[in-house]
Amino acid sequence: MKKLIILTATLAICVSVKAQYVSLSKAEIKNLKNTLQTDEKIRREIDAYKTIAEKAVNEAPNPIEKVTSQGLLQGNPAKTASLKAVEDGPKIYALALQYRLYGNKDYLNKAQEFLTAWAKINQATGDPIDETKLEEFFMGYDLIRNELKKDQQQQIDAWLESIGVAEINSFAAKPEKSTSKNNWNSHRIKVITQVVYTIHAEKKYRDTIMGELNKQLAQNLYSDGSSYDFTERDALHYHIYTLEPLLKAMIVLNRAEGKNYYALESTTGSSVKKSVDFLIPFVTGEKIHGEFANSKVKFDRDRAANGEKGYIAGAPFKQKNGIIVLSLVDYFDPSVRKIIQQVAGDDYTDLQLILNQVREKVK
Repeated sequence: MKKLIILTATLAICVSVKAQYVSLSKAEIKNLKNTLQTDEKIRREIDAYKTIAEKAVNEAPNPIEKVTSQGLLQGNPAKTASLKAVEDGPKIYALALQYRLYGNKDYLNKAQEFLTAWAKINQATGDPIDETKLEEFFMGYDLIRNELKKDQQQQIDAWLESIGVAEINSFAAKPEKSTSKNNWNSHRIKVITQVVYTIHAEKKYRDTIMGELNKQLAQNLYSDGSSYDFTERDALHYHIYTLEPLLKAMIVLNRAEGKNYYALESTTGSSVKKSVDFLIPFVTGEKIHGEFANSKVKFDRDRAANGEKGYIAGAPFKQKNGIIVLSLVDYFDPSVRKIIQQVAGDDYTDLQLILNQVREKVK
């Protein structure tokens, strides 16, 4: 694949006010504000972000030159430093969300400070497992991009585009590598999609995204609903880890392009819907599965030996771990809410379910 070169002219075009596909539009923010007045459960969930924002407004950014955690065991100093640095993401998102809800410019200015600090220091690596951890940076920026000065917007856009281009040309996408078709590639597609539609460079990269997504559906998911990751790792943990980013990319594409990939069958007869249907009996408890019992990947055994929670071979899959996928599926198919309530309780909600709810009203 030819390397795509960042064009500064494109950045100049991208500074105009555009719709928000990765986070919430103006109408959806209004819906959320109205919902907060009447729904105590949702208000409690959003108030958690208010607490984060109130603390973050008095904190300094902690950017890191390169996010490095993939392939490293828990306790590795480089991994520890990176995971600490990317804690800025939830702060940026909370600050941006609170600004959009209540208009406090202190939150806007602090979110911009965090983002520009990262834009100055952080360098793209093209490692999708590391850079998927920047998702809340993308979502937070999407919320406030239209509110920033032109020079700030251009600086942050250039940083994010460098991440997108690095992922397009990632070492992990080379055809001879398993990472070109496993969960890494799903996260790679998510990062590219979220970046491109945050900075509104879709005219430049739309065809690349569509081609990569169609290819991944055919090679990563199987017609019986299982996945390459499930067969390699013998773990629903990794089946979930490949479905989650695919669904997030599909939500953005549906909002931006009106395309619904959820039930679309690939050339091999696979689809995300079939792979969700494969997962559901394990989430409801109808079926059980011992995780990582026959994993083909040495790193899984290394993590188990390191005592890392969740990687012990044969440990039963926990039903609630599937909720993250079903909350995303709810965007396309609200009938899964009854399964979520069955597993997590009638009072359960999370941010994704809230986003789905306020978006429903303007579809």
